[in-house]
Formats: sequence, C-alpha cells, structure tokens
Amino acid sequence: MDKLFQIGSFYFQVITRENLLIPENFLLFQSFEKVDPDFTYNFSFTESILPANGRILAKRQDLTVYETPFGEGRLIGRKGEQDFYACYQEVSEHQAEVFVSFQNIVDLRFDTVFTSLFALERRMIERNSLILHCAYMEYQGKGILFSAPSEIGKSTQASLWEKYRGSHTINGDRALLRKIKGKWTACGWPVCGSSEICSLGDTPIYAIVMLKQGEKNQAVPLSPFQAFAQLYPQITINQWNREFVQKAISGIEDLIAQVPVWQLTCDISEEAVNCLENALFQTKAVRKN
Repeated sequence: MDKLFQIGSFYFQVITRENLLIPENFLLFQSFEKVDPDFTYNFSFTESILPANGRILAKRQDLTVYETPFGEGRLIGRKGEQDFYACYQEVSEHQAEVFVSFQNIVDLRFDTVFTSLFALERRMIERNSLILHCAYMEYQGKGILFSAPSEIGKSTQASLWEKYRGSHTINGDRALLRKIKGKWTACGWPVCGSSEICSLGDTPIYAIVMLKQGEKNQAVPLSPFQAFAQLYPQITINQWNREFVQKAISGIEDLIAQVPVWQLTCDISEEAVNCLENALFQTKAVRKN
C-alpha cells in the first residue's frame, strides 16, 4: 500500500507491504495530487515492540520519547496497559519507521490510535501550525472555536448553534490552526474524539470561546494574559522539546493578537447561544492590558 495524505500544508506518504486499517476520518485527508511528499512513513508489523534505544527525553505511562540520531523515537501505548502497541522512529530528516504489534492491528481502526503513530504535532509546529482541543464550527463563513478541558461541553455548545442558528460543525474535538494569507484559519483534523463529527473545511477564525459551566449565561472578553493562560493547556505541545515549546508560545501569542478570545459561562439552552451571539456580533470587545 502506498497512499498520499495532506493535513494543512503537510503532504506525507504512508507505505506498507501489509493491508493497513485506515480510519474513515483519516481517509478524508487522502490526497490524489501529484506532488512530492514532505515526509514518508514506512509501516511494518512485528511480534513485539523493542525497548527504546536512545536517551530518554520524556516518559509517562502511555508514552516513552527517546532521542535518535535523526530526531525522535516514541514507544506508544495506552493508559492502564503495560505493553506498548507501536514504535515510531525517525530515521532521516524526512522519513520515519513505524512498527505496530500484530495483536494491535485491529485497533488501528480507531482514529486516536491510528493518528498517534505519526507524531503529527511535530510536523505541524515546523509549519507554525497549532493543534487546539476544541469544537470547531463554521457560521456564516466565520470560524468559531469552543475550547475547554474534556467533559465541559464543547460539542454540546456547537450543537446548540447548529440547532438554533444553522451553523455547521467541522470537528467536535480538534482543529488545526494555521495562517493562510496572513489570517489565522481553522482547518480539519483526523481525530474527533467521542463527538464523531469530522469533516474537511478551512475557515478564517472569527473568535475563540473558552467555556465554563454555570447557571447564568455570561460572555466576557479575555485579556491577552488571560487568553494565553487558558489556551496554552488546550494546545498539543511536546513539553520535552524546548524549540517546540518556544514556537508554540510564539504561535499562541500571535493568535491572540489577531483573534479575540472570550470566556462564556453557560448552561445548555438557546439563551447560551443568544448570549454569545450578542457578545460576538453586536458588541466590540475592549481588551484589558
């Protein structure tokens, strides 16, 4: 199998001698253009995943990151499970080898498992792009992103806008943020979490809305400092990579300099939609210094 994919401005090739279970969400990003890939992933299947063979850069229960002569390697697992299901290892500037254990092949049908094999955030930050944990909707040609920690109700608020305002949710859990012709733009992403909402679409970002549950609906603009403090934890950042962290910080600062960030305290009702709509479209945010 030899397929080409495009996510944002990143073209990459996936090569394997075996049949590979590719999730439907990921297949949305398959490209049929005749272009040279920026990066190639060579897939193989193995009986067992070998230990890390380089200096350990970071370690947690479901991930071990180690240094390779050409960059980075990863042992990839799941929380609560002892064994790793895959190994990702960069073998040149533009190529990585990916080994998946035979017993976990069937799990590749899940978009979170499959996408974890590519270390895509490394390729995105090289292109000054950010991955934001959010529900991304398009409303009248404007991108509105609802962001918050898990279980706060990102996709719920997006669904309220679909119900009462006819908006369209592009992704219920993630968005790729990148600049297109100088404007920060929300783009599709192949992982959608439990929302099961995943499609393609690039939309200029009109506003980012940080959600907070509450009985009284209220929308207030955040200062740059407040916006940064709330956005940073929702961005996928490789904390062990100093260059990555610095580029992410610069990207977030540039993002909030161009895009207003609001805090919406809300319940689950049409009144929450009315409250945010009035704030975004009938008032001008005055930021605090």
